[in-house]
Amino acid sequence: MYTRHISRALSRLGHHVEVFSGPPYPELDPCVGLTRLPSLDLYRPEAPFRPARGPRSAVDLLELGTMCAGGFPEPLTFSLRAWAALRRRRAEFDVVHDNQCLAYGILGIRREGLPVLASIHHPVHIDRKLELAHATGGKRWSLRRWYAFTRMQARVARRLPIVTVSTASRDDIVREMRVRREQISLVPLGVDADVFRPQPERPRVPGRILVTTSADVPLKGLAPLLRAFAILRTRRPAELVIVGQPRRDGPIPGLLDELALNGSVRFTGKVHDAELVALYAEAEAAVVPSLYEGFSLPAVEAMACGVPLVATTGGALPEVVGDCGALVPPGDSQALADQLTALLADAGRRRALGERGRERVLGRFTWEATARATVELYREVMGC
Repeated sequence: MYTRHISRALSRLGHHVEVFSGPPYPELDPCVGLTRLPSLDLYRPEAPFRPARGPRSAVDLLELGTMCAGGFPEPLTFSLRAWAALRRRRAEFDVVHDNQCLAYGILGIRREGLPVLASIHHPVHIDRKLELAHATGGKRWSLRRWYAFTRMQARVARRLPIVTVSTASRDDIVREMRVRREQISLVPLGVDADVFRPQPERPRVPGRILVTTSADVPLKGLAPLLRAFAILRTRRPAELVIVGQPRRDGPIPGLLDELALNGSVRFTGKVHDAELVALYAEAEAAVVPSLYEGFSLPAVEAMACGVPLVATTGGALPEVVGDCGALVPPGDSQALADQLTALLADAGRRRALGERGRERVLGRFTWEATARATVELYREVMGC
């Protein structure tokens, strides 16, 4: 999502932008070029851990071997493919922006004479800690093996100029990755406020709550939200709409059965922006239940649509939400239920929070502002 929006905003400012990507390939605006760097695509949902084609190079063999050993090869192998591609075309570009790959091939690109700026939205070390905290037995060993790439990311990050999205993320990068604070610049993310906007002509559905989250990642806090929603349902009628889809073999289907929520929770699967804006327009409240966020585009999108928020204090969420929503401790289902109950019962407060949220987005969080600030960082790393 970040790649699609920042590339479009940079292009609209008059810059030539080309995205280098492995599969799954991003959906980009027609004005943005896409260079595909094919891989073995070992994590595609329809055939996980099975190569999409036979190995054809040493990088392919590295990708397959690392996967077979339980590691996650994609940051390293993508960076090596990007290095090879840019070595042939280095005269075409002024600067390279690495979007949290942070692998050794990125340092190779810089050795080719191309200035490099790297984005870290938040340290993946945080995800690692939270997943390990929820894991038991052999799962813990496999997670440690999977997240081994984070050591490489920290080594690479310490050698590059970094841009991140919030003061909370900057503090976490300094602590978790031992990057010097003076290496790190701040540029918040944004939203297309012409797309994500209030739709007063579309009526709100009484009691409807919207959440945009990843059902199978503990970091996103869906399980505490479902427990909070079960408490809320004992107090008043309500419906929870979840933008996403849970894994059939994951923990969420069982939790829905345990809490007897199957009739009041709806999963939408993947939706496009226009559908998401319509869902926000119909919701009386939005919730961001994450245990941690380096920024939170869902929070900004909800505010842009004039929807009142209940969010946690995890990571950068207080910094993003400000006084435009109710805040509760991460993982506290009782507090989440209490704030949702109070918000659904107070139409005047919902209206005031929604209006303040829209104003906050227009003043702080637009993609144009993000792109302009990012261009200034490009000029710095280029020495202009």
